[in-house]
Amino acid sequence: MKLKNYAEGHWVAHEGAGFEQYNAITGELISTAGSEGLDYEAMIDYGRRVGGKALRAMTFYERGYMLKKLALYLDSIKKKYYDISYLSGATKGDSWVDIDGGIGTLFSYASLRRQLGNQRFYVDGETAKISKNNTFVGQHIMSPKQGVVIHINAFNFPIWGMLEKLSANLLAGVPAIVKPSEITSYLTQAMVADIVASGIVPEGALQLDCGKGHGILDSLTSQDLVTFTGSAKTGRMLKSMPHIIENAIPFNMEADSLNAAILGEDASPGSPTFDIFIKEVRREMTTKSGQKCTAIRRIMVPEKYLEDVQIALGKSLAQTTVGDPAADGVRMGAMVNRKQMELVRSRVVEMAKKTPIVVGDLDTYVVVGADKNKGAFLPPILMLNTNPLQNIDSHEIECFGPVSTLMPYRGIEQAVELAKMGKGSLVSTIATSDVAIATEYAIEAAAYHGRILVLNEESAPESTGHGSPMPQLMHGGPGRAGGGEELGGIGSVKHYLQRTALQGHPSMLTEITQRYQYGGEYKEKEVHPFRKYFEDIEVGETVITAKHTITVADIVNFANVSGDNFYAHMDETSLQGTTFEGRVAHGYFVLSKAAGLFVDAKKGPVLLNYGLDECRFTKPVYPGATIGVRFTCKEKINQEKKSEEDVAKGIIKFLVDVYDETGDTVALATILTMVKKRNQEDEL
Repeated sequence: MKLKNYAEGHWVAHEGAGFEQYNAITGELISTAGSEGLDYEAMIDYGRRVGGKALRAMTFYERGYMLKKLALYLDSIKKKYYDISYLSGATKGDSWVDIDGGIGTLFSYASLRRQLGNQRFYVDGETAKISKNNTFVGQHIMSPKQGVVIHINAFNFPIWGMLEKLSANLLAGVPAIVKPSEITSYLTQAMVADIVASGIVPEGALQLDCGKGHGILDSLTSQDLVTFTGSAKTGRMLKSMPHIIENAIPFNMEADSLNAAILGEDASPGSPTFDIFIKEVRREMTTKSGQKCTAIRRIMVPEKYLEDVQIALGKSLAQTTVGDPAADGVRMGAMVNRKQMELVRSRVVEMAKKTPIVVGDLDTYVVVGADKNKGAFLPPILMLNTNPLQNIDSHEIECFGPVSTLMPYRGIEQAVELAKMGKGSLVSTIATSDVAIATEYAIEAAAYHGRILVLNEESAPESTGHGSPMPQLMHGGPGRAGGGEELGGIGSVKHYLQRTALQGHPSMLTEITQRYQYGGEYKEKEVHPFRKYFEDIEVGETVITAKHTITVADIVNFANVSGDNFYAHMDETSLQGTTFEGRVAHGYFVLSKAAGLFVDAKKGPVLLNYGLDECRFTKPVYPGATIGVRFTCKEKINQEKKSEEDVAKGIIKFLVDVYDETGDTVALATILTMVKKRNQEDEL
């Protein structure tokens, strides 16, 4: 069967024989995949013209809601992907990481829609005041790149590898051409077919090349992007292509690395941390048959515990049953194909010249429910490097399979040195309950790792583990790991955006950004905003309140109510040596009184006030000062209904600018209010 590609809105079969894809368990042919016949220049143009235009017409909020709908849809049909995933040699647990993990990433990025707002661009950071009288200010905005992104993914995570990247670029408003590994693209294609059929993602926003993709980068320009996951050698070759460099095309690279796990000297044999460490190493060696860019490749333990760790790991790995994932009791499946298996074998043989195998055997092992001569099976292999500072093969050769090397260290400084000899990695783990050890390792090793897991009895129960990148945190690493960054929430979305500095008058920038810029025009209306529905409130709409003169009685009464008897408010004799000229009003009284001034008390569309984004007290307020409030709509954030019974509503951010009789601001805060929409009208 020829695996079809999705290009320019159509499913098309590749030309020629194509790349043969085999069942990792039985060795039988599944399908062929190829790129022959695809017009990459036309695909890229189609993505820009059709997909990019459609995505950029949507706001961040709308794109985030699209991700939520897509995640819900894929979650409802995810069982079908498990049967396909088994063909790659993955167990149910392996497939859960790939399939459910990928869908979970969609959900996570969908939730960012409220932070990014309901505009077609993102307003980044605070306003920069660049003139004396505040008539000329600056504000950064970030808008979607107007090209396409080419995602080149690895074979080990056909679903997660695609969705963790798509989550960010679709939320950003940039279309993608996905180029999964031709080895396992049959699983990626199954999900893309469902995504296309769902109609949830705009046409042109997603295209698929299931083949080798030779020439896919040749037509890219400065508005386009590339993300790459795979071997460091291939990544460096693609990243150094002349037109990639000449056009300054962003190239995010995440490469396989020699990740390390370190057992702290406090974690003696028999301790809970020791047992947790052994369990974690075994899991990372055997999950996905060791075919993970984050797998533990180097195991560093105190020299005095070397034999204990070797014995404990040997016993633990011996319990790992290898075979057909569908067979009862199987804990580890097959490698992705026999070619990959032979490559790993050859690297183990090469390393074994100086680093002997101490657990496992390349030739003698049992496979349950399958023929090891037809499938791509290997047992877990543990090697021993007793002289890791001089024998550097362990720090340079990667066996991308269920293979790891045990090595001793003397003191935490040497452990750090050994970890750094991997020349940069995606993740390392330090198993310790000793704060000094953990701190020293984190500080000294951080520059060489994208992520550090501190593992012990306290963190283990809810730890996601050494090898699990999380959507909220950056995934990537320096040096050998590629120097790129993926995931990390909004951080990865910004990878697809162009930051631009807008300069002008605050009133003009308010209208452009739809975020009130301090010093901009106040739009005073006859009707108080608390009497208006979400849709009817304008950014910049302002209430100039009545005023109140602060008295000593105000201060005393607030102290009695709040219990805040701080000396600056209550004891004038204690102010010598302070910055205060006399008894000062509580900042929170000033804010509370401001609320009393700006609130319209009658029932209306405002449902509730649920917090502050920020609050600063900028000038002391003494008895006799007169305060007023400029209460301004700063920003509007849309929300969708969670159910048919839910009230339609949105979030309004109001700027509370409290000023005194001199006109100086004494307090500045942003409050968040939940406001009903007009289509859910109640009797007022």
